[in-house]
Amino acid sequence: MSVEFLITSFFIVIMPGTGMIYTLMVTLRRGLRMGLLAALGGTLSIISHITAAVLGLAALLHASAMAFQMVKFAGVAYLLFMAYKMMRDKEQLDAEHLTAGPAQKRTAYGVVRDGILLNLLNPKLSIFFLAFLPQFIDPKAASPVLDMIELGAVFMVMTFAVFALVAFAAASVRDKLLSRPAVMAWLKRGFAATFVALGAKLALTQR
Repeated sequence: MSVEFLITSFFIVIMPGTGMIYTLMVTLRRGLRMGLLAALGGTLSIISHITAAVLGLAALLHASAMAFQMVKFAGVAYLLFMAYKMMRDKEQLDAEHLTAGPAQKRTAYGVVRDGILLNLLNPKLSIFFLAFLPQFIDPKAASPVLDMIELGAVFMVMTFAVFALVAFAAASVRDKLLSRPAVMAWLKRGFAATFVALGAKLALTQR
């Protein structure tokens, strides 16, 4: 594994994107535990993109305009849905909301699910891995597919570590923010607007 891969991956991971914004949002609204689950969801979604790159599905997305557009606009629709859900959600923003029991388990599942879907429905990520990972694979390697999976796993670990740090940082200021309902209300609108902006950016994305 090359140092160039680690450095490049690090700079890619720390660039703010859907997964990082989602982790930040969930942590501020629901606490550290849920924030870490959001980070896990965003990380797990990478598996599908690495798999697509290994199996050549990313190449199909790149070659087929219709397939690319279908996946892209599914992603746009989900981002807009998340923005709508954010604005409509009347959930109480306090620590008492995080109670044990079946309701919390369903919430935890939903947090991970949304984290996966937010990144899963972005065809540019699959195409990115198709172009990115092979650059660091020796074409003469005995098992290039295994090497690609290994690099993908390292990228995932790095992604989760960065997202987890974001969650811990957000959790450290959460109590102060919760004591200011007006600030939380503006943050809620800001996150909704961010999802709309990310959706618009994805809609304008070309192959």
